[in-house]
Order: sequence, then structure tokens, then C-alpha cells
Amino acid sequence: MGANAQIVDSVKKDLFTAPDTVKHLHSTPLSLAIPTGLITYGVLSFAVNPIRNFDYTVNNEIVRTAPNFNTKTENFFQFAPIIMVYGLNLVGVNGKNTFIDRTALLGLSGAFLGASAYITKSATHRLRPNGSDYLSFPSGHTSTAFLGAEFLAQEYTGKSVWYGLIGYGIAATTGAFRLYNHDHWFSDVVAGAGYGVLSTKLSYLVYPYIRNALTHTNNKTGKKTVLTPSYQDGTMSFTFAKEL
Repeated sequence: MGANAQIVDSVKKDLFTAPDTVKHLHSTPLSLAIPTGLITYGVLSFAVNPIRNFDYTVNNEIVRTAPNFNTKTENFFQFAPIIMVYGLNLVGVNGKNTFIDRTALLGLSGAFLGASAYITKSATHRLRPNGSDYLSFPSGHTSTAFLGAEFLAQEYTGKSVWYGLIGYGIAATTGAFRLYNHDHWFSDVVAGAGYGVLSTKLSYLVYPYIRNALTHTNNKTGKKTVLTPSYQDGTMSFTFAKEL
């Protein structure tokens, strides 16, 4: 079998395999401490003057050293780690989980982020450094980028630590661009990183329980509950079945 055929078979197996085993990398309750600390730092900027003053110091230094900096690259960078996960699979480099589990994990991560960071934006009502609106805290671009970076790390660090480093490097660059474009304060970016990482870690922590509730065998009755994917005529669907 040629290399191209092997890649195609690998991708088919990944795409159309039912959820099997969600493999954790390092999503434990203790691993949530670092992103929680980043969020806490950002929140404290509303009450602790030295933290808030550091925001002004960073912004003033950027204005002094790079007054004409302007780029929209972060609009693409924020999604790059997520694209990498699916791109690697398309070329036959399989991650920790199947396409279905992986996509469910990504969706759950996005739901956590939407229920936290993006609600916080409206609630905190912080003015951006450029004065454009009051949706500065936390940085949404940075949140999305770090969500994707942790997603890439969860799926591929087992194969090589470089995948995680590349993902986090892209995410950090996204945050830096938001600072240099005067769209966010330093504490906005720090908190955004925390929200993104925490959202993904939480999804990897709780998703197995959700998945196992939908696809499992009752230990007392021996009856099965199954969620099965199918693909026909270009359409993917799911069938839910439970033995009575």
C-alpha cells in the first residue's frame, strides 16, 4: 500500500470511528491552578493599584517604542492551533482522540469559554487602551488562541513536546499583537490566556463523564447505551440507542 493510501485509510478510520476512549494528558484538578492564577491576576487589576499601574506602564512603553505598529495578523493567529490539530490529522498524524471525541471536546471548550470569558467582557465594562469600546477584559483573541494551544497540546504533546510549544508560541504572539495594537491592557491578555487554557482543561476533565453517560454498559443490568456515528451520501449523522 502506498503512502497516500495509508494516509487516506488513517484519516477514514479517524473520522468515522465511534467514540472509544478519551485519553487525558494532564487535565487534573491540580493542573487547573495555573490558568486560575492567570485569571485571578487579571481580576485583581480592578482592585489592586500596582497591577493596574503596570497595565499603564506596559501600554505607555508600547506607545513610546512602537507608535505606528499595526497588524491584523492576530485575527488568523487565534485559530492557528485549532487548524493545526485538524491539519495534522488530514496528513495522517493522529492525535490522542478520534475526530468525533476531539470535535466534541473542542465544542465543550468553546462552550466553557463562551460562558465565562465572553460574559465577563460585558460585565466588567473596561475601556480598551484605544478607547474603541468597553469590552477590553479579558482579551477574546487571546482566549481563543490559548484554548487552541491547550487543545493542540492535549492531543499531540504525547507525540512531541514541540507541538505544544508551537501552539503556545502562536498564542503568546496573538496576545502580544493585541497589546501592540492597543486593543488590550496587559492584565486583559493575561486573563484571556487563563480563560482559554482553563476552558480546554475543564473540557478534557469532564467530557469523559459526559461521553460515558451516553455510551456505556449499565453494570447492574448489563444493558447498553450507544451513540453511533454514520456517514452516507455526504452527510454525517448520529444514532442513539438504549437497551430496554
